[in-house]
Amino acid sequence: MKRHDDLFEGLVAFDNLLACARRAALGKRHRPEVSDFLVRLEANVLALQRELQDGAWRPGRFREFLVREPKPRLISAAPFRDRVVHHALVSVLEPIYEKSFIFHSYACRKDKGTHAALRQYRKWIRSSKYFLKMDVRKFFPSVDHEILMKTLARKISDRRVLDLARRIVDGSNRQETVDLVFAGDDPAVAAARRRGLPIGNQTSQFFANMYLDPLDQFVTRTLGFGRYLRYVDDLVVLGGSAEEMHDARRRIEEFGATLRLRFHERKGFVAPVSEGLRLLGYRVTPDSVRLPRESVLRARRRLRRLSSACTAGSLPLERVTASVQSWIGHASHADTWRLRERLFSEVRITCPAG
Repeated sequence: MKRHDDLFEGLVAFDNLLACARRAALGKRHRPEVSDFLVRLEANVLALQRELQDGAWRPGRFREFLVREPKPRLISAAPFRDRVVHHALVSVLEPIYEKSFIFHSYACRKDKGTHAALRQYRKWIRSSKYFLKMDVRKFFPSVDHEILMKTLARKISDRRVLDLARRIVDGSNRQETVDLVFAGDDPAVAAARRRGLPIGNQTSQFFANMYLDPLDQFVTRTLGFGRYLRYVDDLVVLGGSAEEMHDARRRIEEFGATLRLRFHERKGFVAPVSEGLRLLGYRVTPDSVRLPRESVLRARRRLRRLSSACTAGSLPLERVTASVQSWIGHASHADTWRLRERLFSEVRITCPAG
């Protein structure tokens, strides 16, 4: 396997850091720390460049908040200048890894995403009989730091890039505790292993794909499944028989243990494609794509909140419009024409002029 060196100078090049600062600011320019950084953009980028070149840069403290829909998750927002560094690191690593990632890994990659994954699954189920659905249990809190860094070092030999990556990984804030003891472990040693990546970081999204790439390769190359897709920690395999799918599940669980990961028992199952599958916010059968009932209820509640906020003048029209259009974009990939008509007839959004 080829290892890559001489990456650090490109990472800390002024033009690269400047471009990364602008990317990190997209959609966030209204936030005070972002606007403050952009006011003196070139000076701040030069200062950050010097810190990185001197090895003086250290991660700052995360701002943590809990989101409750569609399920409770701790989101960790790094300081803006740290996010610039995250973008810079990914900018030199991503082109290397993109060449070897499987085609049907859909999260946080250019020209991929949930809707591309949905379209691909719909194509496959037309000529498949059974699916296997699996979900890594508490994936981001479970990511093992040593396994992650060893995986990175297989392709990267630039010491300064590895040191920077290690600083970012070690700077992760404490995540949810996960009890992970595997066969042959000393329980005390296993408990002391550093684990967890913060949800919400550019580096965490990239590291997730890198960490699970060996699993992708195992399923597609060793097990030989061409109809396999993954979106972050959700994966689906399609095949011709239930027996084949149950055997795949057993072997995937065994391989997952080599990455010190476990799969949800309740969320992993084999079923005929005709029964339908909850996938990436949709309910998919060979004949239809629908939104789950709880998703519709959340959308109705959100529309009512947006309407109230806009009417009260506490939320600007452009923010309301962006939120509504985002939901319409999601819903339009399902059979929701009548649903959308009904929702928007129930909830009228009117905002004060000016």
